Amino acid sequence: MTRRSIAEIEARAGEFADAFENYDPKPGDLDAPLPPALAVRLAAWRRDTAERELAEAVRAARGQRLSWREVGEAIGTSGEAARQRYAAGV
Repeated sequence: MTRRSIAEIEARAGEFADAFENYDPKPGDLDAPLPPALAVRLAAWRRDTAERELAEAVRAARGQRLSWREVGEAIGTSGEAARQRYAAGV
């Protein structure tokens, strides 16, 4: 690995900034496949985000006096399963 000077790093940083600021997407750029590890990370992040949003929605629903049966129906499970999964956060 070649060590670079601060001046070389700053020059390259400027080049990257210019390229980023002047980037004009071409048709198909957004459809490029993700590398597999990145696709897995992205899917995991989406799942975690969705789980947090769902838990918050359940807390709000229970705060509005929805029954566990109604909550369970809304998420496609039984009221008991919903209660077991989300009651600790309510």
